Amino acid sequence: MAIGTDGHTVFHTVLGSCVSVCLHDPIAGIGGMNHILLADDTSSGARAGQMATHAMELLINGLIKTGAAKERLEAKVFGGALLSSGLGAAGARNFADVRRFLDVEGLPCLAQDVGGFQARRLEFHPSSGRARIRTVDAAPVERVVAVSGAGADLELL
Repeated sequence: MAIGTDGHTVFHTVLGSCVSVCLHDPIAGIGGMNHILLADDTSSGARAGQMATHAMELLINGLIKTGAAKERLEAKVFGGALLSSGLGAAGARNFADVRRFLDVEGLPCLAQDVGGFQARRLEFHPSSGRARIRTVDAAPVERVVAVSGAGADLELL
């Protein structure tokens, strides 16, 4: 989680199945961003959504301590892609947990770019609330060419 108040601060993150929520108070000129790694692995019960809830509460409380007013906060949500079948629906669960939290708390979501099959690079300007997304092309898989001895140099091509 990160919070910024000046016009020179820019937050960056890369999102795959992770979800980031950017909150902004347009009157105070304060904003913040969190990064929710993986949805709780229980699909129901008391722990479902716990990670998203905790991340959102930390962000909101940090913004309020910095001078934002909860009733003025506006949200933008990004990420939640399906990058690997091994992760299952983690991205979709992350996004659902975040949207449920925003709905319960009455925080409007002004923009979202979620789902799909590509990672995203997020740039967020906390003082203005401006967000910029770029998709990230899949990187080629690198292979080990030579390894010699413990602690030796490693050459990747």
